Amino acid sequence: MMKMSLQVHHKKKLNVSWEKTFTAKISMLPKSLPSNQKLLIHLRTVIVLQGFQNPLKVVYSHSKTPSTKSSSRYIPQAPDRILDAPDILDDYYLNLVDWNANNILAVALNDTLYLWNATTGTIERLFTLEGNDYICSVSWMTEGATHLAVGNSLGSVQLWDCTTMKSVRKMTGHSARVSSLCWNSYVVTSGARSGVINHYDVRQRDYQVATVSGGHTQEVCGLKWSPDGKYLASGGNDNMLCVWPVAGGEKHSQPQPLYSFSAHQAAVKALSWCPWQPNILASGGGTADRTIRFWNCNTGMCLNTLDTKSQVCSLQWSSTYKELVSGHGFSNHQITIWRYPALSKVSYIKGR
Repeated sequence: MMKMSLQVHHKKKLNVSWEKTFTAKISMLPKSLPSNQKLLIHLRTVIVLQGFQNPLKVVYSHSKTPSTKSSSRYIPQAPDRILDAPDILDDYYLNLVDWNANNILAVALNDTLYLWNATTGTIERLFTLEGNDYICSVSWMTEGATHLAVGNSLGSVQLWDCTTMKSVRKMTGHSARVSSLCWNSYVVTSGARSGVINHYDVRQRDYQVATVSGGHTQEVCGLKWSPDGKYLASGGNDNMLCVWPVAGGEKHSQPQPLYSFSAHQAAVKALSWCPWQPNILASGGGTADRTIRFWNCNTGMCLNTLDTKSQVCSLQWSSTYKELVSGHGFSNHQITIWRYPALSKVSYIKGR
């Protein structure tokens, strides 16, 4: 088994700080052969003491940030910390990390879910699945940031209260693994390898409030609700990008897509809605595509296309700087910051 690690890049706070956003990607980082795999994450966080080691043997290392003048903007070129992640699954279609508003990172390592507190440096094991089951997706509830949805390989979604470290409920309904999750208030939306999308209202006894099929013929590997809750974007291994309107007076989508875009030439996993223009969606394609496309979902028009030269694994907007961060896999394994809407390159971090 390959040795895996988690790299954390620190965004130094200057005159204006980044929002609490992150960009994550799984990528092979070759030197001569791909003997190491690292998960790169951009975020704003609190520095843990150098050499800190917890009882679960996840080691944090800190590379000191060079001093800069207060008027300048420092963009690091090296990880702030490296966390060992020996059992993380090498599967492009899964979504195995998620950061919440309380500065806690959920990380799925095969069948076990860990919570890393970036403020205190502590790590806790939330649970381990039984048998041959493994974790396929994780997503924090946006309201309160204390409840975590976890999708598994057997087709169910578990809801965990991470303040009490207890399972709240288990929701079934998929016939295949649940590879993507996202929230719209109290409704968690799940996408499966079967191409089916389910909506679960976690407050109700009869939790499955809607099922959507027909938009995708292969695995749904990307899901994102728009900030205003009006649209759901879904990306699949069938190279399709679908935009679903919200059902009137509800928190789940309508059964038919508003748009079905086939412009990407590979799987569409990376999705991100613009926080200051909630009708603008950025989507990224896989290895055979390598592009980021920008869509106006009020009109259905593609506003621009950007060739990144690498597989697009993740996208995250920064409202502070009006920029977009993209995380990449094969072939350059880079992280790039783009100025929007000019799409000029602000900074480039090469994978190693």
